[in-house]
Amino acid sequence: MDFHKKKQKIPITDTGITTKDTCTNPCCFFCLMKEPNSSTRSERIANCFKEMPFVDDQGHVLVLSGLWNVAMTQPDDPEFPSLGIFKSEFAEKAVESGVIPPLMELLRGKMSWVEQRVAVRALGHLASYESTFIPLAAHEQELVNLAMDLASTCIEVVYVKFVEVKDKSERLNYHCDLLTRGIGGVDMENKKAEEWASQLQCWSLYLLNCFAIKERSIGLMCKNEFLKDLCEMWGGLVNHTSPCGVGLIRILCYSEIGRKKIAESQEVIEKLCNLSRSTDDWQYMGIDCLLLLLNDPNTRHKVIKIASSCLADLVEIRKLGGKTNVGESIARTLLLDFKQIKKAKIKDDRVKRALEEMWDLKVERRRKERNLSTEKFEERRVLVRLIKQQGNERFWVGKIEEALLKYTEGLEVCPLRLRKERIVLYSNRAQCCLLLSEPDKAISDTTRALSLSNPVNSHGKSLWRRSQAYDMKGLAKESLMDCLMFIKVCFKSKQEKIPYYAARMITKQMDSTWLFATARSKTSKGRGDEVQQSEGLATIIEEPLIRKCGSGRRKVERARER
Repeated sequence: MDFHKKKQKIPITDTGITTKDTCTNPCCFFCLMKEPNSSTRSERIANCFKEMPFVDDQGHVLVLSGLWNVAMTQPDDPEFPSLGIFKSEFAEKAVESGVIPPLMELLRGKMSWVEQRVAVRALGHLASYESTFIPLAAHEQELVNLAMDLASTCIEVVYVKFVEVKDKSERLNYHCDLLTRGIGGVDMENKKAEEWASQLQCWSLYLLNCFAIKERSIGLMCKNEFLKDLCEMWGGLVNHTSPCGVGLIRILCYSEIGRKKIAESQEVIEKLCNLSRSTDDWQYMGIDCLLLLLNDPNTRHKVIKIASSCLADLVEIRKLGGKTNVGESIARTLLLDFKQIKKAKIKDDRVKRALEEMWDLKVERRRKERNLSTEKFEERRVLVRLIKQQGNERFWVGKIEEALLKYTEGLEVCPLRLRKERIVLYSNRAQCCLLLSEPDKAISDTTRALSLSNPVNSHGKSLWRRSQAYDMKGLAKESLMDCLMFIKVCFKSKQEKIPYYAARMITKQMDSTWLFATARSKTSKGRGDEVQQSEGLATIIEEPLIRKCGSGRRKVERARER
């Protein structure tokens, strides 16, 4: 039966009776769900559930899948009393009936990764309730270790034991049937395996979150290798609802032990900085983690050396992740002891430069511009426009360094209130940095432009330029996120076609950030297979950067090659 086709043919009358063009099954669950009368709908759904065990119909898989989704999003929905297993009283009954030992056996790998997926999800539900957390905590150390191991290894296991198996006859039949519900071939199986592997990892992290939020087993979770693994767990593009690794890192940052261990790992801090300067949905979590570490006197000095430059680019963000005055919070945290640090003569030049620049931006320039007359303000506006034009002229003829200096001059005199003008100047300067092969400076300038945009991260050219800069540094995930946001901005501006260079960038980065990319690389090296190298930035570059005039074009092309 093709339930998708049936679902498209469900015109329901006011009385709840289907027309002659609808599906002919009187117990069709999807038809019953469209019944407008609540009492009639409840009665028919109850009858549908009663008849379900006596009917051998593969379509029930779709029904049960739909019920599962409802249970996950609306566990207290009174429409489905049978879904009460997700309520605390039913969880308590499950524990009393001895469900924990067999679930632990499945989690240990008694069967396969498919059963582990079910077990870790069920254990996560039990850990969500205070009443059932206590009996679960009796297995705390083993449970936490198993969940950590599962989160770190499940992607590779699913790839090696299922996705990499090309011969369909060698795959476990019941795995294939569970994944595709008997519909679709190898491609569908691989797609669902990717989705389930991501769920397995995310649900393992959810189980760990249940312990971490109670500040239990923090020491176990703060092992350096596991913290590094967490930074790579992002769920891929198949999981949009879970914060994955950074979600657990943020919870760990709320504990003293967690902050201490995280601050000791330079790699983790750098990953949080990259996340903070990205268009990832969880960007605000990366910022939260850094602020929690900086607000702790015991970890501040370890983190500020790496995080100061990154956070300085974000101090003009207004709204992000449902929070307001994000940039002001960042500035207050970074400048917390600026006067004392200044007197003590900051040894690290990078930190000193970032803090002094921020002090000038948030304090000194504000104070000076507060008393700026309307006449002076308009003079500045005209001057900025002139300087920007001079910078553009130098850029078009290939004088990239001179153009960069002009954009810098424009930023120095541009009033802070002229946010749009500053966005353009930062973005143009970033383009110069790209052509001069200075990706770090390009990332800094584009991030400042995107922080000024309204809403945040909505300036198309800056998104594309930062995507290129991240690509130059080999940061595929960050490059992909920016490129996807760039495409979104293009569609909002009613641009009908995706720019070819953006499409090529997405193709390149999708391959690099595929959920199984690391596992594929490991197995390829293990077999001695030749690993293909990704194409470089030079092959994915925006064409209309310059005028179509001979000498200028050649000069810019030469500048690109430097």
